[in-house]
Amino acid sequence: MEKIKVERVQTGVRIEKKILKVLKGLAEYHDLSLGDLIEGIVLHSFEGKQPFSEESLQKISELKKIYDLNLNADSSHNLIEENEKKI
Repeated sequence: MEKIKVERVQTGVRIEKKILKVLKGLAEYHDLSLGDLIEGIVLHSFEGKQPFSEESLQKISELKKIYDLNLNADSSHNLIEENEKKI
């Protein structure tokens, strides 16, 4: 496939600590930068496609255990900062 030129920008996105550890571990496993991994996940999600192979899902499961990540999709709308009150 032909390479596509894009303009990337630096961003200050905040993300849950253990999720970030799992993402960094998965990026390292696939020899990708964290940004490349996130772009791939988002582009697949925008089209309603599963971004991960069975092998990647297995690695994610292992990384979640290593980093004690017990959050799931149902958790996504219920996350608050430790020092925030939920409204």
